[in-house]
Amino acid sequence: MEQPILNEHNKEEFPPAHTAEHLLNQTMIRLFGCERSRNAHVERKKSKITYILERKPDRHAEKAIEKRMNELIAEDMPVTYDFVTRDNIPEGVHIDRLPEDASETIRLVRIGDYDVCPCIGKHVRSTSQIGRFELLGTNWDEEKKSFRVRFKVVQ
Repeated sequence: MEQPILNEHNKEEFPPAHTAEHLLNQTMIRLFGCERSRNAHVERKKSKITYILERKPDRHAEKAIEKRMNELIAEDMPVTYDFVTRDNIPEGVHIDRLPEDASETIRLVRIGDYDVCPCIGKHVRSTSQIGRFELLGTNWDEEKKSFRVRFKVVQ
């Protein structure tokens, strides 16, 4: 099969943390009914991702995030890729955040049956390669209703 032409990628991700970002986005959607983050800074040593929520999660909810993330990592789900055209995007997959000049062919990243989203970044082959997810802390901005999660992955 011929390799589809995709956009240039201008970042060099740390694949374990970047894959954890995908899992965290879906976990936050499922736990809090929010959207995927629009503000993420994912790095090897420490990452931070912000979500817009209706209310501040309590400490119990924060522990639930960390616990669920480590359960998902332990499931050793495969990370696979599908290539689709813009007119064949599966239901529930949003492409509104793609750049204006995004290619006609879109790469979807699937993590088992848990998450799927468009992405051209680097990922691990399965979730067990992420390592342990550690929630380093959170910040809540009441005015903006923003919840910032700081985390790292330990291998």
